[in-house]
Amino acid sequence: MLETLFAAQRPPMIDHVRLFAHEFLSALSGRDGPLARLMLRDALHTVFQPIVDLKSATVHAHEALIRGPQGSPLQSADALLNAAQAEGLLYELEMFCIYVALRQWGQQHQPGRLFLNISAHALERLVAVGGTNTLARAMRVMEVSPRMVVLEITEHERVLDMEGLVEVARALHAVGLSLALDDFGDGRSSLRLWSQIRPDIVKIDKYFSRDISSNADKLKTLQALLQIADVFGTALVAEGIENEADLRVIRDLGIAYGQGYFLGRPDMDAQPEVLPAAHKVLHDSRVAVMPEQRYIVRMGQLRHLSLIHAPAVSRGACNDDVAAIFQSHPDLHAVPVVDDERPLAIINRQQFMDHYATLYFREIYGKKSCLLHANQQPRLIERSHDIEELIGILTSQDQRYLSDGFIVTDNGRYAGLGTGEQLVRSVTELRLEAARHANPLTSLPGNIPISLHIKRLIESQGEFVACYIDLNNFKPFNDQYGYWRGDEMIRLLARLAVSHSDPQKDFVGHVGGDDFMILYQSGDWAARCERIVAEFAVQARDLFDEAARLCGGIHAEDRHGVMRFFPCTTVSIGAVQVSGQAYRDAEEVATQAALAKREAKLAGSGLFVMPQRPPVCA
Repeated sequence: MLETLFAAQRPPMIDHVRLFAHEFLSALSGRDGPLARLMLRDALHTVFQPIVDLKSATVHAHEALIRGPQGSPLQSADALLNAAQAEGLLYELEMFCIYVALRQWGQQHQPGRLFLNISAHALERLVAVGGTNTLARAMRVMEVSPRMVVLEITEHERVLDMEGLVEVARALHAVGLSLALDDFGDGRSSLRLWSQIRPDIVKIDKYFSRDISSNADKLKTLQALLQIADVFGTALVAEGIENEADLRVIRDLGIAYGQGYFLGRPDMDAQPEVLPAAHKVLHDSRVAVMPEQRYIVRMGQLRHLSLIHAPAVSRGACNDDVAAIFQSHPDLHAVPVVDDERPLAIINRQQFMDHYATLYFREIYGKKSCLLHANQQPRLIERSHDIEELIGILTSQDQRYLSDGFIVTDNGRYAGLGTGEQLVRSVTELRLEAARHANPLTSLPGNIPISLHIKRLIESQGEFVACYIDLNNFKPFNDQYGYWRGDEMIRLLARLAVSHSDPQKDFVGHVGGDDFMILYQSGDWAARCERIVAEFAVQARDLFDEAARLCGGIHAEDRHGVMRFFPCTTVSIGAVQVSGQAYRDAEEVATQAALAKREAKLAGSGLFVMPQRPPVCA
């Protein structure tokens, strides 16, 4: 059938198509495998899956995907590739797929670009046999403009001749063809390949797109790839988008193009429009709620903390040598004993000088080994230790670090000393810094993520509501029942705030203590707030003793030390509606929400909505 099809072409055009296809035609001659028979009968066809411009919500291109006869064992692309491997026809199958795709695309006369899959090896062989001009002319014969074709390089094996592939890429660009890297990040793609062939487009493997709405590590990876793409001037396509939540995140990241079943499914007829559900998401002004990464305190590494660069002594040093160092360095709390840069012991100043000052100590022990009064099991801290390891030191049974301090090492070598006071202060500061990113009690995002999300909402110029939540009469409750039950009440409020928020639209943050912030994009935000108020009022009563529940509160001292009655703890919510350019920055929104919360507490009505502010004049 293929020979008949070629013979039907007009004489001036047939040579270019024959030259393009002659290798796979000659290889199929005499073959009798299932795949060879299908190819000789021209029984394979192409389906086209849309690649969508995520900014304009329009179909930018289509990727050609090969299929076998419907209902047959060789219907799927994977089955066809396995058969090609078994029959020794991998290259021939690739050429046949390109031919079939070009032919079908030319017959449809569709606008937009066409993505064609080809391995690096097959691409080099194709160009070597017929040259780029022959390939371009064959495309024109089939009524496809080379400038609308993107050759998508699939790496099924390592590229052995990188320089050769670079030359091929240059030649293809010269005749108007574009290049893309497929499945970047699947373990076979190479950053070096991206750097050297400078593809116009890189398609990110679907692993990184799938479930990105709930995976902060994947989010960070895509953010890093966007930075690399900016350096190389490359557009990115996120593959495998299969739901609304993932599409929202990928759209808001600023990735140019997307592909996946949620956007458009493969079909024999190229689809001119994005699927309705995806179209709705792409035109929705509401921003995605980005997954929060567990904040790791990078400053928790001692590399970022100041050290005491104390002089060290060798294991052969005597007590007189140590005394001389202490006398010349009056502020030094300890001296390390080091052997070939490896710490062996630490000598505490106070303990050593107390011994050294005793009668006849210098005469008897002055020339003896300094290890006599040294702590030969010193606390060693590698400079790359993180905050969790530092906390482990503070809670360990061996508390000698409080007086001796500790020895800091860099890759096992002596680097300096630290004091116990310095360690306690550093850990405290680091935990406070960590709490600004994620509250340790509720694990909800802290002040920094809250501010960043408000900033994104303002920049989108859409509509949202900032709700500041606070507890009424919490301090008397906390004083009466203790911090453990107080923490239980805060966690109860956190659970209710999360349960009455849409995780794809609404952002819940923990400002600190009993203060929370919800940034609503849900249209029914007021009803959600009312449910938080009502359910908390019921569930919080269980945290009071029976006597307090019966009389509706407790007797406790107020802030002035006066004993009085406090009703059971309830919730106040202050809401600020934001639209357009009514607010300039996140701080202004947070301040207004705090004022609304204060009004809610004064009114005692649960929810107080601040009058809406008009947009700021340009």
